[in-house]
Amino acid sequence: MKRYILILALFSLVSCLKKDKTAVDSIITDATIYTVNNSFDRSTAMAVKDGKIVAIGTNDEIRNKFKSNTTINAKGKFIYPGLIDAHCHFYGYGLSLQEVDLRGTKSMSEVISRIQAFQKKKNLNFIVGNGWDQNDWEVKEFPSKAILDKYFPNIPVVLNRVDGHAIVVNSKVLALANITKDTKTIGGQIEIVDGEPTGILIDNPMELVFNIIPKPSRKTQITALLDAEKIMFEYGLTTVNDAGLDPQVIDLIDSLQKAKAMKLNVYAMITVNQKNMDLYLKKGIYKTDNLDVRSFKMYGDGALGSRGACMHKPYSDSPEQFGALITPIPDMKVIANRIAASAFQLNTHAIGDSANTVILKVYKAALEGKKDRRWKIEHAQVVQEADFDYFKLGIIPSVQPTHATSDMYWAGQRLGKERLKNAYAYKKLLQKAGVIALGTDFPVEEVNPMLTFHAAVARKDSRGYPRDGFQMENALTREETIKGMTIWAAYSNFEEKEKGSLEVGKWADFVMYDKDIMKIETSEILGMKPSNTYLKGMKVK
Repeated sequence: MKRYILILALFSLVSCLKKDKTAVDSIITDATIYTVNNSFDRSTAMAVKDGKIVAIGTNDEIRNKFKSNTTINAKGKFIYPGLIDAHCHFYGYGLSLQEVDLRGTKSMSEVISRIQAFQKKKNLNFIVGNGWDQNDWEVKEFPSKAILDKYFPNIPVVLNRVDGHAIVVNSKVLALANITKDTKTIGGQIEIVDGEPTGILIDNPMELVFNIIPKPSRKTQITALLDAEKIMFEYGLTTVNDAGLDPQVIDLIDSLQKAKAMKLNVYAMITVNQKNMDLYLKKGIYKTDNLDVRSFKMYGDGALGSRGACMHKPYSDSPEQFGALITPIPDMKVIANRIAASAFQLNTHAIGDSANTVILKVYKAALEGKKDRRWKIEHAQVVQEADFDYFKLGIIPSVQPTHATSDMYWAGQRLGKERLKNAYAYKKLLQKAGVIALGTDFPVEEVNPMLTFHAAVARKDSRGYPRDGFQMENALTREETIKGMTIWAAYSNFEEKEKGSLEVGKWADFVMYDKDIMKIETSEILGMKPSNTYLKGMKVK
């Protein structure tokens, strides 16, 4: 009888334990989970409900406390927080998918061939292409309108350089935009040779051309956003920081997200101008579960490749050129002071050492007495030795490691040996700022975040060059790199309490790999692609 009572008691206890288990939407077990929390802890299982992590621990801990109709056995795979691209052009990338892709071309002849092939399919009456880089060509000179006029005399052609800071156009475009040798411009250049425009425009004058390009239809805009989103999920990106959006596009993203047609998280930097500031500073910060509109994007200067980056001293390979500021200093101060008086963040493109000096000083003055504003310098590419200490003031460097490995072949020619020492100085920036946000700047670079990871850690290109790495004193460790792509990027967005690490209460945004990117050989990193991507607990890849 006693034995029977004991068995009954045990049965009742087990039944009670089963009943006491908390129901959740999904349970993930048998994984190696890099939480990327403050202790950089690892776990094996987690429970998810309503898109958020409700528990994380060992397999037994999670199985004993929770029950679910959906249990995912990770089978030993490696899980990391959803990846964040801290600086990209997501919408622009989506549009570029609808235009001629010129990335990787090795000559102007190849550019023409790609345009012709694209035009044969689309039969366009206005051609736009993106991604050419004369530094990759055998003849490393800017192209001109002459070759475009030869092949496309009657169709307007606009070709954007890979960095987005120079374009080449044909004569048809120059005529439509009323650009002549007498056109005046500030903050850039209309290249003139033998008294005539060559078709090359750098920085601000490009707006004269952009104003005549037919605006994409709403259908094209939606297609662009959704096409780009698919590619983000393929690469494990769950949040993108779009560096420069207009209100209409932000509203479109919001409407697609609310209609559940678009799931990707977007941190939107509003293009800074008088109209946009008037609108958003009055409205205030706008935030949903998927969209965060709390920052403005300002341009300090141009790009190094097109010699538009603003330097203290002339370019080493072109002694008459210094580059130029795109936004005049008085305007920078007005913008910074106005935004500093609000709750919004200011993020400024700065590549040349002179541009960085100017903007860091403007930031310091505008932020005097204000705490935890997390204003960013986007790129922080070439910095004077004396200016690194500004980053101790809570200013965050937002950098793109693949810029170092893309530019390293010719950056020394532009900068000279001494200036190059403080270029692409990611470790030094991290040591000063305490955090560093990592991105790609796609479509200037490729979307693939593993290129970011590899470039930050190995300081090599995809072919393993140079053998010993480029300026390895500024390489980041793997832990620093994954933080820069997750929790530090989230912190730079004021989103560290909801994403960037896998902890209780945060969104279940995570990515799953077959191999451990924290331990595999650096040569294997580039071949890594996530097997699965989850956004708010839902599988999106």
